Amino acid sequence: MTNHTATPARLLSADSHPFIAAPDLAAVRILVVGDVMLDRYWFGDVSRISPEAPVPIVRIEKREERLGGAANVARNAAALGARCGLLGVVGADEAGEQVAQLLAESRIDSYLQRDPAISTIIKLRVIGRQQQLLRIDFEDAPTDTVLRDKLTQFNALLPDYDVVILSDYNKGSLVNVAHMIEAGRAAGKVVMVDPKGDDFSRYAGATVLTPNKSEFRRIVGSWSSEDQLTAKAQALRAELRLDALLLTRSEEGMSLYTASEVLHMHADAREVFDVSGAGDTVIATMASMLGAGMPMADAIMTANRAGGIVVGKLGTATVTREELFGL
Repeated sequence: MTNHTATPARLLSADSHPFIAAPDLAAVRILVVGDVMLDRYWFGDVSRISPEAPVPIVRIEKREERLGGAANVARNAAALGARCGLLGVVGADEAGEQVAQLLAESRIDSYLQRDPAISTIIKLRVIGRQQQLLRIDFEDAPTDTVLRDKLTQFNALLPDYDVVILSDYNKGSLVNVAHMIEAGRAAGKVVMVDPKGDDFSRYAGATVLTPNKSEFRRIVGSWSSEDQLTAKAQALRAELRLDALLLTRSEEGMSLYTASEVLHMHADAREVFDVSGAGDTVIATMASMLGAGMPMADAIMTANRAGGIVVGKLGTATVTREELFGL
């Protein structure tokens, strides 16, 4: 294995680039493809324990529905002001109709494929006293016919977009991901992938791969030092022919590995309320900034700041351009 530990490394902080100008994102065109979900939140009051089992009784007082999975990535990009389209699969059911309605409200161009053989993926969270007590998942994998139609539509949509985000939640919507990456790169697009699973070889050739620490560890094994981590990251980046590998490291911030250098970014110091969806915010923000022509280092800093803001909110949330740049 090639020794990559000598790759130049530098630490980025807010002081490194204190004056990042807010780019105009209205002309940025992002296509998000992946596992579309509906996030349902049931909020209630907890005042007693059930006599039937040692579990709290939650009296539901409020219900909310939000876009989840790949749809939350699109929602984040749209909240920043980018023009965004979403290609994914939902069921021909009430939850699928709700996803379509939420996309329209968020001004996201919807290219949903309806699969009558499955139910829309739903994550139902029950929350009492501002704490998540239970999550119930409903999910089915899309059928082959719908997935073939989705790949055909992806190829047709590609010329209209500058950046492609492939949001893989391992629910079956991205079985053709290798073809999508190849087509996107051949068309000169920036192709960013949020990966899942035990095999990253299907993501070969992407522009940027954005695994979190646990996803990365499943692929390369553990490490005992920063030098060893860098060696493993650079070896994987080279093996998969990536322009860059962005490792999100929760409280340790994030690290970007390219052929020429390693950039480390400390976590933005904020109170952590809920980490769900933070990865969606990071990849959507980075894609938006790169689409606007922002240099990679500034795009990472901006995405890191966005992640720091969103973990201070409950559930799958978004960040606005005003919040991000203090406008």
